[in-house]
Amino acid sequence: MTEAELRVVVEAVVRVLAEKGYLKAEASPSACGTPSGSSTAPLGSVRVTIGTAGKVFESSEWKPFKGTIPKDDDGHTHGPECPHCRNLSEAAQSLKSAGADRVAACDPAKQCLAVASMVDHTLLKPNATQDEIVKLCEEARKHSFASVCVNPSYVPLCAKLLKGSLVKVCTVIGFPLGSTTPTVKAIEARDAIANGAEEIDMVINVGALKSGNDAFVKDDIRAVREATRGRVLKVILETALLTKDEKVRACRMAKEVGADFVKTSTGFGGGGATVEDIKLMRETVGPLMGVKASGGIRDCATAQAMVQAGATRLGTSASVAIVTDAKTGPAKGY
Repeated sequence: MTEAELRVVVEAVVRVLAEKGYLKAEASPSACGTPSGSSTAPLGSVRVTIGTAGKVFESSEWKPFKGTIPKDDDGHTHGPECPHCRNLSEAAQSLKSAGADRVAACDPAKQCLAVASMVDHTLLKPNATQDEIVKLCEEARKHSFASVCVNPSYVPLCAKLLKGSLVKVCTVIGFPLGSTTPTVKAIEARDAIANGAEEIDMVINVGALKSGNDAFVKDDIRAVREATRGRVLKVILETALLTKDEKVRACRMAKEVGADFVKTSTGFGGGGATVEDIKLMRETVGPLMGVKASGGIRDCATAQAMVQAGATRLGTSASVAIVTDAKTGPAKGY
């Protein structure tokens, strides 16, 4: 059933309910003075707002954006072959020799470092506003980040703002506790993909892992993997809460199920990425699987240390400071 057909069905149901007095219809200029809330309001005054898979930012009543999204320069590919880009610097070459598989150097006017294409530009705080998300997308396009990582309700907005760019839309599932059931996580992942998500970061069931219930943890990851075929799946371990043995077991299960990355942290679990954890995760999953360092990465030096340790993706809210080598405050969350 198409969205147009679904809309017809829903509108018919709403009108029947309104006729029977089960719904309160809103007054409109054509309501001939019928007060708001009256069940005798004309059928045309019953408004229906519907979207596919929870597309909450499609309403025409949503406030207009304060920012604008710049278009990519004509012919700018952001790769080493791009006529607008400079050659890889010595620092970038060292990152590639350390095992980084996503390194590019861009136009110096954009103040892009080679590490930019490995960054998931992240904004996951619960009070993030629409204008902050717009700014996040603007920054991601400007600096050629790998993706923006946002909460699921902002996925449709980011997909719309980043359409036609090289920046992917990433979201988080079971976030930040990981304690929802595998079924709920799978449904949440499918909904996010329907809304435009290209990459999924899921939180494992940390309590089940620490209880020794590896079968449940593996089934949990598998449920999301099956729901995200064709999309990148990153498995968040929340390493600050785990022992070395638990980290190794979680990495092995994620690899066995077919996840694309293992990831250190949510940024909400009381600790972030460490060089030691990245080395352990890389050693466990081998050279081909992705490793994402997230939490507490606030400057270029820390970012490069994570890459040298084996990280192939970085999750941080200090992305702009990292690629411009600016100084930031103390590490906090992402």
